[in-house]
Amino acid sequence: MPHCTTKDNVDIFYKDWGPRDAQVIFFHHGWPLSSDDWDAQMLFFLKHGYRVVAHDRRGHGRSSQVWDGHDMDHYADDVAAVVNHLGVQKAVHVGHSTGGGEVIHYIARHGEDRVAKGVLISAVPPLMVKTESNPAGLPKAVFDDFQAQLEANRSEFYYNVAAGPFYGYNRPGAKASEPVVWNWWRQGMMGGAKAHYDGIVAFSQTDFTEDLKSASIPVLVMHGEDDQVVPYASSGLLSAKLLKNGTLKSYPGFPHGMPTTQADVINADLLAFIRG
Repeated sequence: MPHCTTKDNVDIFYKDWGPRDAQVIFFHHGWPLSSDDWDAQMLFFLKHGYRVVAHDRRGHGRSSQVWDGHDMDHYADDVAAVVNHLGVQKAVHVGHSTGGGEVIHYIARHGEDRVAKGVLISAVPPLMVKTESNPAGLPKAVFDDFQAQLEANRSEFYYNVAAGPFYGYNRPGAKASEPVVWNWWRQGMMGGAKAHYDGIVAFSQTDFTEDLKSASIPVLVMHGEDDQVVPYASSGLLSAKLLKNGTLKSYPGFPHGMPTTQADVINADLLAFIRG
């Protein structure tokens, strides 16, 4: 399997598909998943002539299950390691949920020279946890409970997340797809419990406000208005306002996992933005 090794000797698994000379779209997955979560997007963009790249974050999927480094600085540096390893230039970086935070932090930490555009889908910035300066955030107790459930029974917790709020399957009249639920569960259980436990702090307590303000490249913010995991009003809406060159596209009724459940809509809008 293709891997690159970071400066702190972590092996990062990646996928690199498509023509070597084509425009690169680099996908960043959400917590606690893997690059497999981008199947619907990677196959779609391959058909449109793009080169698609996606990696498994440290401690996730097929990357090394190290016990440390599960924070946004290391996540961004790991992305840079893959970018340097592949020699990627002027890529469009697309991140979902935690991956959206990774995208904007990578751009802020490593510069825009190799980045053409950014996309934040159902993403965690600016800041998820409630603080004095972020009164609309979620109480820290919510994320403490996530960690407690993970520690008590990770397998059950992951099933309940996927079968419930992640895809909106808990909404009245929703028709849950068991294969989608079990694919989410499969990806989660591939990764390491320690990485996922620490990752809850990384995605909930990292403040991306200055990262968003510093970005000058075009950034598309896509967010479902019925997102039960990362609330629209305190995330996507605020992120778009903080960006110098941001565009907001919201989706009434769409859930957090909309790249899977509404892949046809999301893919078409992504393609339009990338071509625009």
